[in-house]
Amino acid sequence: MSLVAYEDSDSETETGKTEAPDASGRQTNQLSSPVSCVQHFAPGSTKSTHEMHPAESTGRAGRSTVCEDPPEHYAQNNNTDLAPPYFQRVFSGHAALSVAYRNYEQASSSSTNSGNGISQKRTHKDSTTAIKGIRPYIPKRFRQENSSKPEKEPDQRGSSDCDVELSVSGEQTLRKISELIKPYLGSKYKVTELPKSLIFYMSKHSGPVNEIQWCPVREQSHMLLSASMDKTVKVWDAVDTGCCLKTYSCHSCAVRAARWSSCGRRILSGGFDSMLHLTDVETGKQIFSSKTEFRVSALKFHPTESNVFVCGGFSPEVKAWDLRTSKVLRVYKAAVQQTLDILFLPEGREFLTSTDAVSRDSADRTIVAWDFQSAAKISNQIFHERYTCPSLTLHPKESVFVAQTNGNYMALFSAQRPYRINKKKRYEGHKVEGFAVGCEFSPDGTLLVTGSSDGKVFFYNYHTSRIIRTLSAHKEACVSAIFHPVLPSLLATCDWAGEIKIWQ
Repeated sequence: MSLVAYEDSDSETETGKTEAPDASGRQTNQLSSPVSCVQHFAPGSTKSTHEMHPAESTGRAGRSTVCEDPPEHYAQNNNTDLAPPYFQRVFSGHAALSVAYRNYEQASSSSTNSGNGISQKRTHKDSTTAIKGIRPYIPKRFRQENSSKPEKEPDQRGSSDCDVELSVSGEQTLRKISELIKPYLGSKYKVTELPKSLIFYMSKHSGPVNEIQWCPVREQSHMLLSASMDKTVKVWDAVDTGCCLKTYSCHSCAVRAARWSSCGRRILSGGFDSMLHLTDVETGKQIFSSKTEFRVSALKFHPTESNVFVCGGFSPEVKAWDLRTSKVLRVYKAAVQQTLDILFLPEGREFLTSTDAVSRDSADRTIVAWDFQSAAKISNQIFHERYTCPSLTLHPKESVFVAQTNGNYMALFSAQRPYRINKKKRYEGHKVEGFAVGCEFSPDGTLLVTGSSDGKVFFYNYHTSRIIRTLSAHKEACVSAIFHPVLPSLLATCDWAGEIKIWQ
């Protein structure tokens, strides 16, 4: 006596009873059971929740909702997509059907387990013709899923809305031009407006975010780069969707610094694993990799030579690298223990480094000016107050730069020798308190924005040095706030809790 397992015999019987012989009745049943994808954008959050809402059946009274058709037929008859557009992929054969069916099963289980006390039973017909006679023990739909199973996406933890891992259409997604940016590409940058509301909340990082940067290519400036202590570098669509486009896990320790290349196709990163990586944005492959003798904490590309960059870290040395030869060009030595930040002055002939060298009464080596070609030290008598400077930023139009200090203020300096400090202007009111809080000018140079250790964002008038507005952005320390290079009112902020927020 042989044991034969039959698949869903009760379900087929019930389906046969449910099917109406009348074609018009079948059409009426389909139209009365639409499946709608609803996007909910809650205030202060951008989580997109796609819910399946089946309408009640118009059949017999007391019967539970029955969805007769499989999801792929249902979508065709009702012009309804079972998944949001940015989750769809291009697969051949039955792979797309299996993906849609899994989404359909998940929606069915969620509606069954809802707290309304009503168990909604869903039955379906197999889209293929049933084979009469003995059937295998393993159902056919499971065998199809195993044979045509698509590649698994890497696990991305966090509470952000979505994390799109690019597949076939990856290059198009990265190279697209946002419809919101197109109207601004043919004109000059307008006057910067203060952001008022939260647009996107992105929290895919599981550790503090050290640095963020908009893509320098205007046509691709919808992409935002972030480096985190969770050992990853991420690229976000921070203008249209707020989704994570790519995640790069090439470092074994915290990533302290990451920068876009001038062409927007590569990312340079350095971390506490003493590694330097140049990664292709589209493929994720390392074009250049090298190990340094120190943990990297600061990186900057040369403003005119795109293949040259300068890096510093937990070492008295700062090194200039050439990506074409993968070798060190020059070494800049100073009697310090750590380089906190690097800033190139206009034309790239000189650059500044901020260090942790501070004595009890003065800080004669806190900011050091270097000649890039000769590696000679130009001046170390720039800032004489006993505070270290975790970040430096250059004015986009005038020959001045600003240094963020641990004295809870920002100091203004001339970008020309002898780099004198402006004693009449001091931007104070925010808090630094040991965090590597960044500061930046608006693209038109009228505003100076900075984060704060209390989670706020401060907007200063550059000319009067007065606080224009304070934005309560984060609960943890806000370490960076940067304006969008094209859109006049878009601002990105990040904090020590791993959150990134977009304001407008």
